Parts: sequence; structure tokens; C-alpha cells
Amino acid sequence: MNHKLTPSTALLLTIPPLLWAGNAIVGRLLRDAVPPMTLNLLRWTIALVVLLPLGWRILRADAGGAIWTQWKRYAVLGLFGVGLYNSLQYLALHTSTPINVTLVAAGMPVWMMLVGRMFFSVAVSGRQMAGALLSIAGVLVVLCRGDIQLLRELHLVPGDLFMIGATIAWSFYTWILLQPKDPPELRASWSAFLFAQVLYGVLWSALFSAIEWTVAPAHMRWNAGVLAGLAYVAIGPAIVAFRCWGAGVQEAGPSAGAFFANLTPLFAALLSSAFLGEAPHLYHALAFLAIVGGIVLSSKK
Repeated sequence: MNHKLTPSTALLLTIPPLLWAGNAIVGRLLRDAVPPMTLNLLRWTIALVVLLPLGWRILRADAGGAIWTQWKRYAVLGLFGVGLYNSLQYLALHTSTPINVTLVAAGMPVWMMLVGRMFFSVAVSGRQMAGALLSIAGVLVVLCRGDIQLLRELHLVPGDLFMIGATIAWSFYTWILLQPKDPPELRASWSAFLFAQVLYGVLWSALFSAIEWTVAPAHMRWNAGVLAGLAYVAIGPAIVAFRCWGAGVQEAGPSAGAFFANLTPLFAALLSSAFLGEAPHLYHALAFLAIVGGIVLSSKK
């Protein structure tokens, strides 16, 4: 397939990182109103309801029944992609900033490379390793807040570590997703394919939320802002971003998509400054350059 980046495709690929950055901002804004695991459960429950009119047909036995016969696959995808990644991201936002969270997440290709090598027997070239080291250096700049002394003292914010865990979970999700085991009726429909994952992901999220309310005292504060935030994270970053990303990558290719994905920290910095008063620092720019530089280096043929 010949991939081509047109203005309309560029717009499609720009919308997801903007929505993902907004997801980090809203997660930070709601941290005192909704517990993180519960926020993730509410988000994906709403998304499941919105997807129901589009994907309900795969629930029928005469539609092939893949969502039931391959329940282990979709349960694992739901665990890593919906349950763990998003829950850990909202948990990270309790102690870390949206800028830091999105910058740590920008190191995703590094973890994908390592997970692929260790668990899926995918070879790693010297150039990819060099690019990985450069990107890791960028992540370390974020973790130490631009102060190398903090690395020696291992003074890390818990949220940054939670976000590293989230990126590792997403790496497993991506590699499992790439295994060609889905029937045509699911792969042909973005809404049905997403619905299958979200259905099982909501069950995992419910389990995590139940543990959250059992282990530690939790509370919720309902108001118009909370309802608006829930509507945004359920429809924007989850459904709209997924659809735009799939359509954009089909037209421009995954390599171009990777570059657009790294707009997320930039959008997060702009939105943080506008809505949270958390201005970016010089080390954020240096980290961004190192992470993107590592990805560019490792992706060259």
C-alpha cells in the first residue's frame, strides 16, 4: 500500500495527540474528585455504552462468536490496553504532572522494542539500541527534573514510576494486538474491534475499582465539572482518537503516525500552562528532543 501524507490525513493524526494530552489534563483536574481506578471504570463504561449501537452485532452467536470463543485474547487485550494502562496513568497523575506523564509515555517505542525482544523474539539492531539509549536518556531527564544529582539520590516521584508501568503494559498490549488472530468481521470494523476489547476491559476496571474502595477509603465529589470531564475522557481520547488514529495511520503509515504521536507532550505542555498554571521548563524541551531523536534514529532503515 502506498502511504501518503495529505493535509486531511495530517489533521486526522493531529487530533489524537491533542485529545490524549487533554486526557492527562482532565485526569489531573479530577484527581481530588474521583479515585483513579474508579475514574477509569466510569470512563470506559460510558465508552462501552456509546459503542454499543455500533458494535452490538458481534455479541450475537450468528456473527461468528469470536468475542466469546476467543475470550482469552480479548480479556488479555482488555487487561493491558483498557484496564492497566489507563488506570496506572490516572494513578500517576496524582503525584506527577501531565507534562511529565506524557513525556515518560513518549518513550513507549523503547519499551516496545525491549518487550518485543524479550518476550516475542524480535531482533534488535545496533541502531535501534542506540536510539533506545537516547530516548531513555530523555526519560531520565524527566525523572530527575533536569538535576543529575537527583538520579544519584534516586529521588523519583511515584507517578513517574506508575507511568513507566503503564507504558510497559501498553507495549505488551501492542505486541499482542499485532498477532493476526482476529476474524475478519472484527478487523473490518473499528467499532466492533474496540467494543470487544472495552467489554472485557470494563470487567478488569471494575475489579481494580473494587479493590481500590476496599483497600483504602475513597470518596467522590459530583458536580458539573466532573460530569463534563467524564464525558470528555470517554468520548474524546477513547473513541474519537481511536477512530482518527486508525484512519490516519491507514493513509500515512505507522512511521508517520509515530511522529505525530510525539506531539502529545507538546500539547500537554500548552494545555498545562493554560488550564493548570504548570509552565514547562527547559529540561522538558531537552527531554522531548532526546526522546524524539532516539525514535528517529531507531526507526531509520
